[in-house]
Order: sequence, then C-alpha cells, then structure tokens
Amino acid sequence: MTATATLRDSTRVDWRGLAWAYLFFWYFSGVTHVLLQLSGTTGSYGLRQATIASFLWLIPLLLFPQRARPIAAGIGLVLWAFSLASLGYYCIYGQEFSQSVIFIMFESNPAEASEYFAQYFAWWMVPALLIYSTVAWLLWRRVRPVHLSRRAAWISVLLIAFSLLAFPQIKNLRRGALSAALAAETIQTRMEPAVPWQMVVGYLQYQEQLAGMQELLDKNKKLPPIENLVDPNNGQPTSFVLVIGESTNRQHMSLYGYARKTTPKLDALRTQLTVFNQVIGPRPYTIEVLQQALTFADQENPDLYLSTPSLMNIMKQAGYKTFWITNQQTMTKRNTMLTNFSQQMDEQIYLNHSREQNSRAYDDNVLEPFQQVLADPAEKKFIVVHLLGTHMKYEYRFPPEFAHFNDRSGLAEWVTEEQVPVINNYDNAVLFNDQVVARLIDIFAATEAHGLLVYFSDHGEDVFDSPGHKVLGRNEGRPTEPMYAVPFLIWESEDWKEAHPRDLSAFVDRPYQTSHFIHTWADLIGLRFAGFDPSKSLVNSAFKERPLLVGDPASPKGLIDLHTRLPAQQ
Repeated sequence: MTATATLRDSTRVDWRGLAWAYLFFWYFSGVTHVLLQLSGTTGSYGLRQATIASFLWLIPLLLFPQRARPIAAGIGLVLWAFSLASLGYYCIYGQEFSQSVIFIMFESNPAEASEYFAQYFAWWMVPALLIYSTVAWLLWRRVRPVHLSRRAAWISVLLIAFSLLAFPQIKNLRRGALSAALAAETIQTRMEPAVPWQMVVGYLQYQEQLAGMQELLDKNKKLPPIENLVDPNNGQPTSFVLVIGESTNRQHMSLYGYARKTTPKLDALRTQLTVFNQVIGPRPYTIEVLQQALTFADQENPDLYLSTPSLMNIMKQAGYKTFWITNQQTMTKRNTMLTNFSQQMDEQIYLNHSREQNSRAYDDNVLEPFQQVLADPAEKKFIVVHLLGTHMKYEYRFPPEFAHFNDRSGLAEWVTEEQVPVINNYDNAVLFNDQVVARLIDIFAATEAHGLLVYFSDHGEDVFDSPGHKVLGRNEGRPTEPMYAVPFLIWESEDWKEAHPRDLSAFVDRPYQTSHFIHTWADLIGLRFAGFDPSKSLVNSAFKERPLLVGDPASPKGLIDLHTRLPAQQ
C-alpha cells in the first residue's frame, strides 16, 4: 500500500461506525416513539426530538475514540434502565411516559404501586424485556472506535452542541424574547422526549409545578369558610355530578339544531334533559374559564378565585365527599391550576398522562372510574368529571369506529375542500363526546341516585363556521360566537324531581355566561350561603340579564358584549 493510500485511509470518516454508534443510542428512545407512531397514539414531535437528542451521546465517543465501547456501555446501561420506564408504560397503557406520570408516581404510596404492578403484570413482559435487552446488546457489539482528526472531532462536537443548544433559540431570538430561563425551558422541551431526559426533565418540571400548585393550595386552605352555609340535603343520600366538557361548540350538535346527526344519544334523551340555548363561556381558554366558573370570579372581578372559596371548598364544607375524575393532562406548566382545583377535592383520579395534547386519550376512560365513585358508601357525594372533549387535534378525540362523517354531506356550501376533513374530524369528535356524556347520564340514572347532573363545555371552537372565515379554533383577539357558544344541560333523577318540582324549561332561552355558574349550581341543589346572588342564577326567578362580556379582563376596555356585538353564526 502506498503512503498516499495509507494517508487517505487514515483520514476517511468511518460513517458506518458512526451510524452503528448512533443507532445504539437512538434505540433506547426510538423504539417507544416508533411504537407510538405505529399505533397512531400521538404526533411525530416526540420521535423527531428524540432522534435529534440522541446525537448528544456521540460526543464522548468522538472525543475519546479509543474508549468507545466502554463509554458506550456505560451510557447504554443508563439509557437502558431509564428506557424501561417509558417502554413499560407504553406496553401497559399505550401512552407516552410524561411529567404527569411522575406526578402520579410520587402521589402514590408503595402499596398502591405494588397493586398496580400485580394488576398489569403479564407473562409476555419477561420475554419482551429479554428481546429488547438482547437487541440493545447486539447493537452495542457493533460499536467501534471512530477515529477523526482532533480538529474534525471538535468541529463535529460543536455542530452537535449547536444543533441541540443554540439552534432552538433562533425562534426566541427572532421574537426578541431570549432569556436564560426561556432558553433553558426551550432546551428542556426539546430534550424531554428522549431518555433519560424524560425522567430528569419531568422530575424537575414536576418539582417546579408542584411548588406552584402547593402555593395555590396553601392560599386556598387559609381562606375562611363560606359564611351562613345551609344545605337542605342533609340526612338523605344525595349525589351531584358536574361534567365539564372541552372545546365543544353547541352549533355542531344536532341537539341544538345542527344539520348533521352528531348527538344521537343525547337527542334520544331529549325529554329527560333541560337544554339551555344561549349559554356562553367568558373566555376561549380552559383555565381562565374554570377560574371563573368554579369560583366567585367573573369578567369584572377576575382575581376573586384567589381570595374567595371555590365550589370545591363549599361542597366539602357542606359535608359532601368530593371526587375529581379527569381525562385532561395532569401536571404541566399550563395545567397547574387544573391540578390545584382537583387537589381541593377528597379524591382524584387522573387518567391522561400524555406529554402532548395531540395524543389519543379517549374520554370513555372516565366511565369505569365514574361507576366506582358512584358506588362509594359516602352518603353525600359531589363528583366532577373533566373531559378532553373535542380538543384539537380532533382526529385524536375519537376511536376509528366513530369516523362516521367522511364527506361533505350536511355541510354549508361555502366550506372548501381543504376544510371538509377538519370539520369531519370535529363532528366525529362531537359524535364520540355525545356517546360519553350520554353514558355518564345512563350510569348515573342506573344507580337510582337522589340528585342531578349538569354538563357544559368550558368554551367552544370555531371550525370554519361562517363564509370566508378561515380561523380554526380560538382567537380571543378576533372573537366569534362559535368560540364561546357552549352546550349547557341538566339531567335530574326522578326521585330528585319529585322532591324538587319546578319547571326549568321556562329559563332555557336566557342569555347566560358560565362566569356565574357557582350561583346556578348552588340554586340547583339548594345551597344557600353569604354571597349567593339569585340574580346570577340561570334557574332563579330573580335572574337579571347581564352583558355577556368576552375578552381578556386584564384589559377591561377591550371587553365586548357578545350578545349585542356579535350576531349568532348558524
């Protein structure tokens, strides 16, 4: 061999060696994400970010090629151990391991953990673990030293570091919002889908959100009890259920006259329901709506949720055992307030541990826990069921057998061909939501409980609901009625109606905002207390019609009266 050939061979990059090393590191994050993709459980974001993050582990191999295999073995053992949590969680639940799972883990005691393990352990998990580990070992055997010049190695290291650390900040820099805290958050978000960062970042975020939630809970516990509380239901078994929907626009429900048969189950129950026709949410965002609907806050007094008792506090004070069943995400930066509300209850059942909203977590998950809670021996029960409803992305909100709408039949002529699939997915989500809400009513009715059930959605969704309107979803800066138009219905047991005869149908056309729901709820179940305002109750003869204010209450001058400023869009 000539000296020139020898020099050429010594400077040639061993791309195959690099590929085997990368594949070894990627394997521990990639397998679970590929399974998630193949099952259609979630979007591709996690797989993309895990694929990028896996390049990080090439750095020590490039800098110390002579130690490649022992370094890869050490890193691989750590990644293998952490990956078992995410892979095992997928095998059991069919979902992605997330920060919410960490919250549940730390909220569970060892006895509960062992019960879960005993319940879900299956024989096939042992051979699956052996196969998974064997493939990892075989990939490790392919790892070999990849020699680069010192300069080439450092250039490669800097390129990897730039892509992982600096490149994600370009968007923040363009917005002029770059800061150390935001930079760290951006990096964490992009690294989190990969192991071991799922656990590391998840735990750090859990601690951060837990501290924020604990601060809210501590403030809540220091609030004085509501004064002059009277409950006429003492001494008899009573159950009250509040079902909170998500992103469901009543204008897409056949129960409210929509051309498509999207609510056949509720339509069949129509004679048992009181259906209110002009109820709106105050804001197009879940947290902000519930800060008002579940407290004394409203659009003109948005901060009262911090200084006055919540509906949860009042029900506990009245002697009810309280339960919160949710298919919403649990512990995320955005959902800390939801978790705070749930933690004000006696018992919580968290069902959705997905890291992203764009993942499959069907709302029929709530049915079995709902049955179990109804069987609780407590004499007085208050149950909140929080659905994921018809939240974007709509195709993740219904199982394949509910893909009933698949063409443009029943749609307005102005709907474009590009909009048809989106509307179909939304209507299919409404169809499945109908199934879930109706089943909750049926399950409740089967218990012959003395009580009632109320269902409303937090806000609506504009799904191309008027000619030329191209906004999908919600935009508080450019409000339309579909963003706020929500279903609101009441189901009462026969026993309850006999004991509390009244004609609620006389009130179904009242313009009403869920900001004042706490007064309506109290009126419905008979509670009285200092601060109860019958003029804010939808079902009270003293009801006073008020402006339906929508917009950000932090800018009072920007609030508008939806009832007078925006005509209904049918």
